[in-house]
Amino acid sequence: MEEPVLTVNGRRRPLTGVTAHTTALDWLRSTGLTGAKEGCAEGECGACAVLIATPDGDGTAWTAVNSCLVPVAALDGQELVTAEGLGSPESLHPVQRELAEAGGSQCGYCTPGFVCSMAAEFYRAGRAPATGVGGASDDGADGASDAEHGPNGFDLHALGGNLCRCTGYRPIRDAAYALGTPEADDALAARRERPAPAAAATDLAAAGTRFLRPSALDEALRLLHDEPSAVVVAGSTDLGVEVNLRGRRDPLVVAIDRLDELRAFAVDGDAVELGAALPLSEIEQRLDGRVPLLAQLIPQFASRLIRNRATLGGNLGTGSPIGDAPPALLALDARLVLVSHDGEREVGVADYFTGYRETVLRPGELIRAVRIPLPLARLTAFHKIAKRRFDDISSVALGFAFDVDDGVVTAARIGLGGVAATPVRALATEAALVDRPWNLATVRSAAAVLAGEGTPMSDHRASSEYRSIMLGNALVRLFHGDAHRATDRREVPA
Repeated sequence: MEEPVLTVNGRRRPLTGVTAHTTALDWLRSTGLTGAKEGCAEGECGACAVLIATPDGDGTAWTAVNSCLVPVAALDGQELVTAEGLGSPESLHPVQRELAEAGGSQCGYCTPGFVCSMAAEFYRAGRAPATGVGGASDDGADGASDAEHGPNGFDLHALGGNLCRCTGYRPIRDAAYALGTPEADDALAARRERPAPAAAATDLAAAGTRFLRPSALDEALRLLHDEPSAVVVAGSTDLGVEVNLRGRRDPLVVAIDRLDELRAFAVDGDAVELGAALPLSEIEQRLDGRVPLLAQLIPQFASRLIRNRATLGGNLGTGSPIGDAPPALLALDARLVLVSHDGEREVGVADYFTGYRETVLRPGELIRAVRIPLPLARLTAFHKIAKRRFDDISSVALGFAFDVDDGVVTAARIGLGGVAATPVRALATEAALVDRPWNLATVRSAAAVLAGEGTPMSDHRASSEYRSIMLGNALVRLFHGDAHRATDRREVPA
C-alpha cells in the first residue's frame, strides 16, 4: 500500500499522523494554509470551502465541499485546491479579482469560502449565458430564487451554502455575474480534461484510531462482518458534525463513498436504481428531472456544498425522523437493497424504520441502492416547512404522489417527516383520497385527516400545533398551487 498523500495546490503532502477524526480543515490549517476558516463546524456557513477534483465522465470537475466535515484521511490520493492555490496578491485569480473590484469582501472571514464556491461554478462545464437575471435576495445567497442566473450563466445557487455575516451579498453577486470564462492558459481549466484521481485503498492509524478505505465491496463487507462496531462513512456530512460539535471519536472508521458497487445508476422499464453512495448533486445531474419528486427535493436538501458529498444512503442510514429524503421515498414507494457478508435482501422504505433512529439494518449490513418503481405517479410534490427556505432542517416535510384519472384519485401515497418518531405514511389521509373526486371538497376533508396524522411534538423548531396545521395546509397548497406542475410522465426515459 502506497504512502498516504494528498495533493494540495499542486504539491504532494504526506498524510502522516492523522487520526480518523482529523478534518481536512484542521489538517490544512496545521500545514500553514489558513485561508479556509472554521465558522460553524457543521457545514452551515461555507467559510471552510475548498475545491476537490472529482470524476466527471472521462474528465474532472472542481467540486466545492466543506472541509470542516470531511476527514482528511478520506482524501488520500486526491487533489485539493484552497483559496491560496487559486491566486496570490501579485496574481489574482479571476474570481478573486472580481470580488475585490466589486467590494465583495468586508471582514474577509468568509471570503476564501466564497472564492472556492464561486470558482467551482466558474469552472463548471457547460456554463453558458442565460436569458434572464434574478434579483438579489434579502436572505443572501441561500434565498436565491429558482431562476437566479446571471447574464454569464452563473448559477447563484452555487453560493447557497456560503454565509456572509457582514451582509455583503449584493457585491458578491455582482462579482459572480461579472465573471467571464477561463483563459486558454488556465491550469485548473486544463486539468478538467484529464481523469480525476482514482480512489486510494487507505489504511491510516494514529492515536488509537484507524481509518480504512476498502478497495471493493466484498472487502468492505468482510471487514464489517469481522468488526461490526466499525463506523461507516460516506459523505461525512452527518458524522462530521458529531466529530466537531460533540467530540465523537470512533476507533475504527470505514469509508465506502468511492466503492463502485455503491455508486450504481440505472434506469430500465421497471425501476430507477440509485447507488446509496452517489452524492445528491450527482443524482440530480444524472436524473436531469426524470423523477420530478426528487427534482423538487434535492435543491431543498441543505446546500450545494453539502449535496456535493451527502448521499441517500447516509440520509437513510442515520434513521433520523427529520431527514428530507424519507418522505419523498415513501411517496415514491421506494425499496432499499441491503447487502451484507451473507448476501442481499430488499425492504420497502415503509418497513425500514423501526423506531427513533432505529432501522432494520443488521450489524455489518449496508444500504447498496435505492430502487424507485416505474411507472411514476402523475402528480407529485415535495413540501418542506422550515424557518429558512434553503439550507435548513425541516420542521415538517411531505412527499406527495397521486394518480388522478378522469377527475378521480385512483392512487395516493403521502410520506411524512418530522411528525413522529420515524418517517411515516399518511395512510388514513390516503384512504380519504382514493376513489374520491379530486376537488376542493375532497381536499379539505382529507386535509383535516392529514392534520391529525402522526404524533408531532414541540421543540425549538416548531410546536406540535404548528406542525399539525402545516400538515393540513400542505394538501390544500398542493391542490391550489402545485397541481399545475403535475406530470404525465408515467415512464422515465433512459
